Amino acid sequence: MKQPLSVLPGKKIRLADVDADDTGGIRKKKHAEAELAENIAVLADLGYRLYAENRCSLLLVLQGMDTAGKDGTIRHVMRGFNPQSCQVTSFKQPGVDELAHDFLWRISRAAPRKGFIGIFNRSHYEDVLVVRVHNLVPKKEWESRYERINLFEQTLAKGGTAIVKVFLHISKQEQQRRLQTRVDDPKKRWKFSRADLQERRAWDDYQRAYEVAMARCNSKHAPWYVVPANRKWYRNLVVSRILRRTLERMAPQYPPAEEGLQGMMVE
Repeated sequence: MKQPLSVLPGKKIRLADVDADDTGGIRKKKHAEAELAENIAVLADLGYRLYAENRCSLLLVLQGMDTAGKDGTIRHVMRGFNPQSCQVTSFKQPGVDELAHDFLWRISRAAPRKGFIGIFNRSHYEDVLVVRVHNLVPKKEWESRYERINLFEQTLAKGGTAIVKVFLHISKQEQQRRLQTRVDDPKKRWKFSRADLQERRAWDDYQRAYEVAMARCNSKHAPWYVVPANRKWYRNLVVSRILRRTLERMAPQYPPAEEGLQGMMVE
């Protein structure tokens, strides 16, 4: 299967048909890491050009089951970007003030400004995932959110924000292994919560919720990619490829300098 799997607009996807162990034909980790290093260098240059140009922005949405590697992806792939122009927003359970507004209120406030790269660690999609699985709001409400998400993303795109949405796809067996590692390793135990086990019991419901969200909220201007993530090194490589391809299409350029500066001596 060609990876990453692009979810075509208007098409359905069945996550069970996607091999989370797939490595796209790459057999050795060192080969992936060499290409990743090259991509990070290119991304650093493109990100700097984007900041200098100050005309468009890029938004990366990362979603996935618990332990899928959202934090690890950010740590390994985004390290070349200038922190001055790269902002990570982690969306956790909404607070009292956030619940007093529409579900997109806190999301729109975190959208990247021109010249910036925004990374959402979880996102507005939690409001058609966890709320659906656990019946936190009436069905009529979460059903309406798919179209509201589409309109929101369309507005961002028309304003100059390139949107890339990535689902980090791990198997249920791999999640079990990673959760067990958190329990066994004292340095990782702080990451573990018994609530993770409750969420794990709803695995099938979450898979279905993701499939529906990716089918109903997918467009040319805000595409979904399913990235096999059992192999962390492959996950990082694929996300770097997607970002590189997206920024190269955006083709940011340095703005023109003032006239007459060439050869000028500063005294």
